[in-house]
Amino acid sequence: MKKFYEYFCKIETAICGVGFIFLVLFVFASAILRFMRVSMSWNIDLAMLLLAWTAFLGADIAWRSGQLIGIDIVTRYFPKKMQKVILLLIYAIILCVTVIICIYGARLVWTERLRTYQSMPIPYSLVSLSLVVATFSMSISTIGKIKACIQHFNDNDKAVQAAEEKKPEQAE
Repeated sequence: MKKFYEYFCKIETAICGVGFIFLVLFVFASAILRFMRVSMSWNIDLAMLLLAWTAFLGADIAWRSGQLIGIDIVTRYFPKKMQKVILLLIYAIILCVTVIICIYGARLVWTERLRTYQSMPIPYSLVSLSLVVATFSMSISTIGKIKACIQHFNDNDKAVQAAEEKKPEQAE
């Protein structure tokens, strides 16, 4: 299971990187073509699709690797055990929110399965599917962070650091 998760994380990172490169290329090409008075509306639609996928997958990658901003201006003065309890509570809230978004996102994908882009015969539900895939992956990442925090709960600073700095290679 660990190998599968690592493989999934690498594929997710690769898809996000390639998607971002194509997003930039499509927007740049559209701007150049518009300057030459050539309209290619499918460029913008495809760029919007890639933007959704790269934004949501990028958010999951940042969450998993501990690269999201955190504000600990109040909690840093609490005792270490209290910091760990608050961290577990925050992770539980994040897990609940990601599961709810994933469930309602799946309903949205089903609802929009017949709607297509105006300029391409691609279902619009592919945009909503990016939300479902990313929140599902974020849920798995959050479960890993909760597990690491519980495993290192009695250690001094290791629980907070292990949960915050958990890399894809260290995921279990």
